[in-house]
This record gives sequence, structure tokens and C-alpha cells, in this order.
Amino acid sequence: MKKTLLTVSVASVLGFSSLGTIDIASASTKINSLKEQKSELQEKQAEVNSQLDEKNDALKDVKNEQASVDQEIKRIDLAVEDTEVKISEKEKQVTEAEANIKKLQGEIAVLEERIAKRNELLKDRARSFQENGRITYFDVLLGAKSFSDFIDRMGAVAVFVAADQDILAEHKADKDELEAKQTEMENTLESLKKMQADLESMKKSLAAQKAEKEKVMESLEHEEEHMHAEMADLEEADKLLAAQKKAIQKAIELEQKRQAEAAAKAKQSSSNGGGGSVSAPPVSSGNFTKPAQGYLSSGFGIRERNDHKGIDIAASGTVPIVAAADGVVIRSYYSTSYGNCIFISHSINGQIYTTVYAHMRQRIASEGQVVSKGQQIGIMGNTGASYGQHLHFELHKGEWNMSKSNAINPVGIVPL
Repeated sequence: MKKTLLTVSVASVLGFSSLGTIDIASASTKINSLKEQKSELQEKQAEVNSQLDEKNDALKDVKNEQASVDQEIKRIDLAVEDTEVKISEKEKQVTEAEANIKKLQGEIAVLEERIAKRNELLKDRARSFQENGRITYFDVLLGAKSFSDFIDRMGAVAVFVAADQDILAEHKADKDELEAKQTEMENTLESLKKMQADLESMKKSLAAQKAEKEKVMESLEHEEEHMHAEMADLEEADKLLAAQKKAIQKAIELEQKRQAEAAAKAKQSSSNGGGGSVSAPPVSSGNFTKPAQGYLSSGFGIRERNDHKGIDIAASGTVPIVAAADGVVIRSYYSTSYGNCIFISHSINGQIYTTVYAHMRQRIASEGQVVSKGQQIGIMGNTGASYGQHLHFELHKGEWNMSKSNAINPVGIVPL
């Protein structure tokens, strides 16, 4: 996931210059400068806390939205379940309709056979009349030889007429029934086609509902992931600013102590008639000292894979790592990228610096600890995103920030 860079910088670098002859105006300026830096940090931390509050509120909104969408997802699930039940019902109805059609087709076949037989009967009757000279029922009656014969003939004719009428009536009824069956079958087929169309429509609706559910879930997951990343960045910034404030406060206290001690020594020197000067502590010359023994295995700047914001010093065996200058440890922790690492804040001639020591096997200095130039703070190692034992060393002129925009090349500044 792409992380959002913070708009506030973190981990202001502080430290302490070497003790020397006190100058009251200069000493007062240093104290005021440190207090101003502390005030600036308090403002930045307030800004970070404000952003954290905003992000917390935004996260609550996301959670509320998730709860709302969760209800919507449950509704979609119920709709999916209902649609599946309807699909099952439609499939059952289709099966029943197909069975009815098959049954109708059988009944129609029987009716068609019955009509065909009756048609043959009527055709036989017609052929009989033709073979007898097209004799009509009237001719039969006129051919009676007596009144009783007439009555008998009249009864026979009535029977024949009734029989023909019955056949014709049955023929018509069968035809009407066949037409009704055919109409019923056509309606059933039309109903079946509509059911099948409804079924396809339901399947499409189900697919759309599932797609909607997946889209909502994906959107929520991305939003939550983004919110947590921003919260993690802000929390890290808040921790660094808190450590920075603590370091500045220590710097103020130590500067006040240094001034008091220098004033007392100056007073004692004056009362002793200007005797020998106070010896400086045994530190290397210059503002910085080399942080570890070894050779420069990788320089500062663009490399094949990334922009190297520091330099690498490599050596084998148990190699002590020391503070490059006087200062206060503002971070001492394990990072997935830096491995065991320490951040030290320095204030040198009024300028703030931060030094970073990464990939250590062991950390000796802890957060808030005051360290002197050349004091051991750890042991060289190969922890975190590291390939082979070395010290990754960074020098920042000003505050350390997540984009490392204040990083400078230590070559020529720190004796390496």
C-alpha cells in the first residue's frame, strides 16, 4: 500500500557543544534558542495530535460506514437467498410444465386417432349411399309398400339420422376438445418461456448483487487499510516529537548545569589569581568523530535500487559503534528496515543535527540517555533489511523526517 507522507517533520536533533570559557550573552542565547526549539516542537506535536484527532474521527466515520454497509451486505445476502429459492421454484415449475406438455401431447394424439376413425366411418357411410345409387332418406320412405312398412321405414331412417347426427356431434366435440387442448398447450409453452426468461433475469440480478457486494467490500478494505497507514504514520510522528521534546528539555538542563559549572570555575580561577585553566574532556578534535572502525562499503546518493540517504561502514568481528558527537538518544528501538537502530540529537554551534545508526547487533544506549562523543552505543550487526554486517550511518542537518529531506552526505563532515 502507498503510504501518505506526513506534512510535519519529526525527531528534531539536539546535542551539546564542548565546554569552554563562558560568555554570559552567548549562554543566554543558547538557552533561549533551545526554549524556542522546544516551543516549536510543542506546536508541531499539537499539530500532529490535531491530525490524529481528525484521523480518529475519520476512522470512526469509516467504522460507522462499515456497520451501515455490513447491514447492506446482510440485506444483499438475504436477497440472494430469496432469489435462489425463487430460482429453485421456477425450475420445479419448468419441470412440471414440461410434464404437462408431454401429457397433453399424448391426449392430443388419442383425440386425433379417434377423429380419424370417425372420419373413416362417415366416409364408409357416404360410399354406401353412392353404391346404392345415391338413395336419399326420402326415397326410402316413398318406397314403402304399406302403411306399416312406411312406419318401419320411418323409424329406421330416424335411427340412421340420429346415428349420423351423433357421429357429427362427437366429431365436433372432439375437434373442440382438440382445439382447447392445443390452446392450453400453447399457453403452457408461452408460460414456460416466460418462466425461463424470469429465471435468466433472476440469475443476472443475483450476479449483479454479488458484484455489488464484492465492490463494497473491496472499497471498505482499501479505505480501512489507508486509514490505518495514516494513523501509523501520525503515531510514529507523535512518538518522535515526544522524544525530541524530552531531549530538548535535557539539553536545556545540561546547558544550565554547564553554565553554572563554568561560572563557578571562572569564579574559582579568578579568586586563585588566574591559576591554570580547566582541562577539556578527552574527545577527538572537531565536532564529530568516526562512528565505527571499518571501510566505506557504500556511499551517499543514488544507487542501483534506491536513493541511499547515508553511508555504510563494514567490518568483521565484534565492532563497537560510538556516538559521533555529544547528544541525547531520542530513539532506541527495532525497526523492520533499520533493524536495531538509535537516533541521537545534537546541537552544535546553534545548529541542530540528527545522527542515525542502523542494523546493529546490539543496542547499548537507551532513549533519553545523554551520550558523549566517542561513547559506545552499540555493536555492529546485520539486522533488519541488511545484507552483510555493516553500520548504516545517516547525518541530517536539521530535523529527521520520513522523507529524509534533511539528509546530507557525512563525507567531509564526519571523519571517515
